[in-house]
Amino acid sequence: MTEHSLPELLHAAVTAVGGTERPGQVTMAEAVAEAIDAGSHLLVQAGTGTGKSLGYLVPALAHGERVVVATATLALQRQLVERDLPRTVDALHPLLRRRPEFAMLKGRSNYMCLHRLHEGMPQDEEEGLFDQFEAAAPTSKLGQDLLRLRDWADDTETGDRDDLTPGVSDRAWSQISVSSRECLGASKCAYGAECFAEMARERAKLAEVVVTNHALLAIDAIDDAPILPQHEVLIVDEAHELVSRVTGVATGELTPGQVNRAVRRAAKLVNEKAADQLQTAAEGFERLMELALPGRLEEIPEDLGYALMALRDAARTVISAMGATRDKSVGDEDAVRKQALASVESIHDVAERITNGSEWDVVWYERHEPRGGAAYRHSGASLRVAPMSVSGLLREKLFGDRSVVLTSATLKLGGDFNGIGASLGLAPEGTEGEDVPQWKGVDVGSPFDYPKQGILYVAKHLSRPARDGDRTDMLNELTELIQAAGGRTLGLFSSMRAAQLAAEELRSRIPEFPILLQGEETLGELIKNFAADPKTCLFGTLSLWQGVDVPGASCQLVVMDKIPFPRPDDPLMSARQKAVEDAGGNGFMAVAATHAALLMAQGAGRLVRAMGDRGVVAVLDQRLATARYGSYLKASLPDFWYTTDRNQVRRSLATIDEAARKAESE
Repeated sequence: MTEHSLPELLHAAVTAVGGTERPGQVTMAEAVAEAIDAGSHLLVQAGTGTGKSLGYLVPALAHGERVVVATATLALQRQLVERDLPRTVDALHPLLRRRPEFAMLKGRSNYMCLHRLHEGMPQDEEEGLFDQFEAAAPTSKLGQDLLRLRDWADDTETGDRDDLTPGVSDRAWSQISVSSRECLGASKCAYGAECFAEMARERAKLAEVVVTNHALLAIDAIDDAPILPQHEVLIVDEAHELVSRVTGVATGELTPGQVNRAVRRAAKLVNEKAADQLQTAAEGFERLMELALPGRLEEIPEDLGYALMALRDAARTVISAMGATRDKSVGDEDAVRKQALASVESIHDVAERITNGSEWDVVWYERHEPRGGAAYRHSGASLRVAPMSVSGLLREKLFGDRSVVLTSATLKLGGDFNGIGASLGLAPEGTEGEDVPQWKGVDVGSPFDYPKQGILYVAKHLSRPARDGDRTDMLNELTELIQAAGGRTLGLFSSMRAAQLAAEELRSRIPEFPILLQGEETLGELIKNFAADPKTCLFGTLSLWQGVDVPGASCQLVVMDKIPFPRPDDPLMSARQKAVEDAGGNGFMAVAATHAALLMAQGAGRLVRAMGDRGVVAVLDQRLATARYGSYLKASLPDFWYTTDRNQVRRSLATIDEAARKAESE
């Protein structure tokens, strides 16, 4: 620590970013400093408006050791690097007598690859884009994106996709980026000395604060080759997202399209016998996938087992053959070889993982609706494999030889931290033991007065929602609530189908209130348009439950159509639930109720985003008031004033709407 006290440092930083000091922020900063000094772990719940970024940055910078901050969203990464860190460092510089350096680090595919930009993509018959700039008509959207990328390459200092505005399509970006497996390596690449990804790594090695994302943190933990520099402190922001991000990184997938691409890429580089073996295995796999029915595979069917062994063995043969051949007729052979090798290795690894069959893995078939970008898939099915749980991996890799601080507005579920703790691999708080990571949970509260600013309304009179059942009564209720609120409604639905049906129905019933629907525009556009017009409503599903920040009168009613339990046919969730039950626990509470509580807490958090916000969170599912687990879910939500009286809520919404309209007219 420095000669200046933590409150002095925090005061300087808060003043620099133009914020207001909150009691919760001071409590948080002290708890973070204590955990870092003791080398222990901390889970800290800090409600919206606490100013949690400074609550962890100030004690981390004061400590003086290297710190990695991992966050789930690009928006928060940018806020940290472009706003919070520069101002905080400037404010603390005279007090600390040093200027801590900071840097952003992402996965390799987030940076432009100069080799691919200048040498073109390795030839792939399907895309036919050897020189992607020649092949893409300059008038097409893809052609225009690529020309803009070529110009941008001369101006950018970072090569980071997020620094390019406006952005480009995923398809355009994939023409000029590589995965870590496809990368030639700086020493073998003609552009290694200017490589943007390598420069980002070098900057991170020199920085005291490295800002990254959950996905890269997961790759760093899972892969043996470390990407992040050595660090003494790890801060995980938006920590409620960590388990699902790590699960995503640890999930493997095989699709016929992906396998066929690998066959084409490898065919030019190996002898005919090896190429034919892979081609035959791919055809066998594709035939099986055409018949695949969605759902979990508790046992691998015999025909699938044979198909996967054939794929694995053929991929291994191709990988060996690729090492032994050189083909001077192939232009830019090293890049072509590296891309082909990456494709084949990925197939080998997933096929081998499923064939080996770990009891800790869940395997399932998934079918995809061919929509938009998915239309190029040869078959609408994929075979997926994911870990039953990532808690063991996190306990071993995350909480080893460093202090870890995990923070979010929603970490306490059902009134304590143990549910989230268990998903992270932590024993219940206070458990002693030699190999047991020591941690404590702290809830620093919220600056908002939830009982005065918000109402939690449960529509107890509605019929119990049944899967795909008629929900006319719910739509009637929703219509009346929106009318009482004068629009101003964020509708959070448990499925895209439910959101579409509600939007369609209400657009014809109450045309005076425009309804925006997720998927009809980019998320950013939708949120901007929703915030701009108070009468407008926004309906959608998962990403809206946690991705919307609209303070003020445009969002005074947040509606949840039903408790967002996982779908009963979700292979991974149902496998996790069964595993808890087999071990003697309550699978429903540990998995389904925890999942729902987290989403509901995030969804309810969309309502009050600033001191002056007022409104209602309406749950159109009577089970929140009647079922035994309802009290657990309610204990996970902000402490709003609670009612099941529909008339009371309509009156309250009308009053809030009237006050907002009065303020707007003034």
